[in-house]
Amino acid sequence: MGKFIITKRSNNEYQFNLKAANGQVILTSEGYNAKASCYKGIESVKNNASTDARYDRKVAKNGTYYFNLKAGNREIIGTSQLYTTEDARNKGIESVKANAPGAEVVDETI
Repeated sequence: MGKFIITKRSNNEYQFNLKAANGQVILTSEGYNAKASCYKGIESVKNNASTDARYDRKVAKNGTYYFNLKAGNREIIGTSQLYTTEDARNKGIESVKANAPGAEVVDETI
């Protein structure tokens, strides 16, 4: 099963990465000023991950593929890594759907 890993950025903002069981990062959050907000972001991912309509499938300027996961209010709550193919991006979305709802939270800022 996947894990949410909470870390602190060099600018002192908190962020989380959702990692699949194989350790690959499949979703990264924005920066949060407060750790409590970071935890709320994780809960939002868990609540929205299974809804396909929440995924905004994108193509970057360099031709690679990625996706954003959005909350019900249309705010981005996580962005994927870049993928070389559309199929790989779609597998990334399926991985978020499979891993996020039951993922444990590991706070590495403690």
